[in-house]
Amino acid sequence: MSDDISVPPPPEITENQLARCQETGDFCPILFEWYKYVGLLCNFYASIRSDSPAVRKLPPLHYAVLVGLLNRCSRLMLANVALSHKGLFGETTAILDRCIFESVIKTIWLCRTRDEDHFARFIADGLKTEIEFKTQIEKIISERGGSPLVIEYRMLDSIKNYVSSSGLSEEEITGSRKLPDLASMIQSLGGDRLQYIIGQKIGSHHVHGTWPSLQLHYLTEHDGLPAPRDHDCATHVNQYVFIPIFVLQALRAFLGFICAKTSDAEELSILLNGVEKEVLKLNEQIVGKDFDKIEI
Repeated sequence: MSDDISVPPPPEITENQLARCQETGDFCPILFEWYKYVGLLCNFYASIRSDSPAVRKLPPLHYAVLVGLLNRCSRLMLANVALSHKGLFGETTAILDRCIFESVIKTIWLCRTRDEDHFARFIADGLKTEIEFKTQIEKIISERGGSPLVIEYRMLDSIKNYVSSSGLSEEEITGSRKLPDLASMIQSLGGDRLQYIIGQKIGSHHVHGTWPSLQLHYLTEHDGLPAPRDHDCATHVNQYVFIPIFVLQALRAFLGFICAKTSDAEELSILLNGVEKEVLKLNEQIVGKDFDKIEI
């Protein structure tokens, strides 16, 4: 760990708070606190230094990819905390949670497959667009007679730095195999199609603004006519349950990947397992009889 990082304390949920949620049927206030806590934990575990005694020797670039993905999850979760703490911006938290889900799956996929080529493909996948952009800039410069503008020079220099930091040549980047799509990643990890549909496809409604998304977050009816919905969208309770559960899975996969000893990974995961248990316990009260069979 970094010297100034310590384990964040878990939320203190009182019996009165729990009773109030049970009485109203609204568990969002408590789950909000657990969502926030998992975001903080994600930052804490991402702060484990690669030179820590318990960490096995790994390529620095691979370690950087995983730390970056986990910090992305943490930052987006904490952004959602800031957005949703007054019961607003549910349309936006849904977009960010979809982004978190994708980063979680990629983290787990990289950690569990333990394939160096997968890391190279992940890095190259993000740089192919940069190489294409570079080609277009150079084409414009050539057509103009070969003298770059200041902004063009700056963009080319930025692309050069990205490529240089990757440890890959432009030829290796453009010639690398594509990353598998998220559905394939989930399947290779033992997940099913339903997990992909819920986490990725339905989450994409909020990113792309499809008709279901417009109906849910952006439209209402006024005097029998379609009208913009007011700024009153709350984050759905399921977001406070499933995103933390997925992030906890990613953290366990990360620990299993970086730790030299299985016993160290298991010990570091004790806290994560306890948090997951608390979230799932609350979720059992939320779903109630939702999964009981209906007699027809």
